[in-house]
Amino acid sequence: MITLTKLKKFGNDMNIAFDAKRAFHNTRGLGNYSRDTLRLLSSHFPENTLFLFNPSSKRELTFPLSKNMIEVLPPSYTGKLFSSFWRSYGMCSQIKSIKPDIYHGLSQELPLGIKKTGVKTVVTMHDAIFMRYPELYSTSYRSIFIHKNKYACRVADRIIAISEQTKRDIIKFFDADENKISVVYQGCNSIFRQPVSSEKTRSVQVKYQLPLHYLLTVGSIEKRKNTTLIIEALHRFGLTIPLLVIGKPAPYINELQALIHKYGMEEQVKFIHHAETVDLPAIYTLAKIFVYPSIFEGFGIPILEALCSGTPVVSSKGSCFEETGGPGSKYVDPQNADDLGEVLSNLLSDDATLERMSKEGLIFASKFEEEQIAKELMKVYNSL
Repeated sequence: MITLTKLKKFGNDMNIAFDAKRAFHNTRGLGNYSRDTLRLLSSHFPENTLFLFNPSSKRELTFPLSKNMIEVLPPSYTGKLFSSFWRSYGMCSQIKSIKPDIYHGLSQELPLGIKKTGVKTVVTMHDAIFMRYPELYSTSYRSIFIHKNKYACRVADRIIAISEQTKRDIIKFFDADENKISVVYQGCNSIFRQPVSSEKTRSVQVKYQLPLHYLLTVGSIEKRKNTTLIIEALHRFGLTIPLLVIGKPAPYINELQALIHKYGMEEQVKFIHHAETVDLPAIYTLAKIFVYPSIFEGFGIPILEALCSGTPVVSSKGSCFEETGGPGSKYVDPQNADDLGEVLSNLLSDDATLERMSKEGLIFASKFEEEQIAKELMKVYNSL
């Protein structure tokens, strides 16, 4: 267990504790948000000490710790054996012992009993998708997370919403107090802002056997991501450009493959389930258009990744997409394949518009620069 004696050795300005489960164990959106938040706070404010509460030492991925980060694991055999219980309740004793200035729940949760520790709390709320689209989630899942999210919004001293859309949703669905909410946009991995060399693009093209030009969509392959709309649009408008789909598969992939087979598009649609993060900037850069017709998101990190890579974006109307994609991107009805097909058909024959979208996207992406996000986060912490 970390003790106050060890704390004094660091002598830093602020001690901030985090629920870091997803930073160590999740490769999707919540994991990316956790890792990016910790990384940018660590690099832009190195005078602070960050305590990363991790329920299990058996990590799902590599997350290197900076010098001002301390990993906190369950101290007892019982805590290690029942890691979910430790994360939901048991860690409070360690929080009370460490006495950080702030405890930040990075993924819509705060441990039960956190108020009794006397530590000020912040929680990040990402979305309320399971409330808007209950048919996509089991009854038990919704029951558990309605309780967790309402509790977190009620007891948190400050709430961070990752978009204005999320702010509206948590007020509506979780009775969040508007006066406690700050909208702090999230960023994306800094590697997407770095130039990609021609050598790197060539090696990635060979590694994944990529075509010369293609449409790209990135994200978990689940129903909400709405990839069937892209396939329908390509089929209806006779567009033969290859489609590259990157993401972990879910049962929804069977529906996609059935549609691909129905239209005879097996050679046109390529799936990559395990692309390496370091290769993604090159994959985005090589894409003609990034297509993201998701039904609903809290933010849509892949949109920002595409903008930072200089790739034109076509996404959905509504939700948070125009907040993330900006005025230079195109937006379509996520229920209308003809709408998407027409936009794609026009863009694929208009290089001047694609070039303009690329430039405007890069400019808009500067709104989500890491330094600004880090300052906004610290502003929330300092308000407590």
